[in-house]
Amino acid sequence: MGAQSNLAPVIIKKKKKVSGGGHHGGAWKVAYADFVTAMMAFFMMMWLLNATTEQQRQGLADYFSPTIPINRISGGGDGSFGGDSIFSEETLPQNGLGATSKHATRKQAASGETGSNTQGGERDASDDALQKLAEELMGRGGESTVMENALEHIVTRITDEGLVIELFALNGLPLFEAGTDQPTDLMVQLVDMVSSVITVATNSIAVGGHVRAQPVVVAQNPVWDLSAQRATRTRIMLEQNGIDTARMERVTGHADREPVHRNPMVTRNNRVEIVLLRE
Repeated sequence: MGAQSNLAPVIIKKKKKVSGGGHHGGAWKVAYADFVTAMMAFFMMMWLLNATTEQQRQGLADYFSPTIPINRISGGGDGSFGGDSIFSEETLPQNGLGATSKHATRKQAASGETGSNTQGGERDASDDALQKLAEELMGRGGESTVMENALEHIVTRITDEGLVIELFALNGLPLFEAGTDQPTDLMVQLVDMVSSVITVATNSIAVGGHVRAQPVVVAQNPVWDLSAQRATRTRIMLEQNGIDTARMERVTGHADREPVHRNPMVTRNNRVEIVLLRE
């Protein structure tokens, strides 16, 4: 027992090792990386501001602050409400500064949606003549309440092809009897109004018929025949109102292949387009 008590106690020392020394750890690296990222984003934003146009910047701003106005406040379309009537089915607005009748964007000019030439959207003398016809047509609405109501079914636009006069149906107000090419009283009034304006012009005329898609796919889909029949009926009505037969360039049935509304089955897609072709 005495020999064991003379043994020295075993002492274990533990040293706390501080990593990083005077650099206070690696937190500064995270802060520096955040700073570099912020600076890179800032310089990219400055570069984008210098590399984009006012129209593109407005479109970006509208994208991050979407609004749903009653009408198209900056739609980029051509004509009143960008070719839509305020009485047509509700559609989402198209924000962003775009083309107008006088200054079209290159994309729209290429697709034939607005009237412009290859020098950047400036209109020529033929555009001015077509615009005067459009203004005269739309000005007829003040003559009577009946004609004013009829104008709710007309939109006009100038394209690379010419002046497009679009006659369209609304819910409860069709242009033709259902499933036929028999015109309603409304269609008769519209064609009379159009004929009285375009009879003074000499441009060739193209007529295109469009119908809405059928809700059920059937073996014998009537959309092709029906659209062609309605276009032909419109041609006959124009000729009966004094339009020279020699001016008729083509009559086309487009079926339901070119809807103006995102829903191909809405009534708004039932329409006839009368085009005064450029000379």
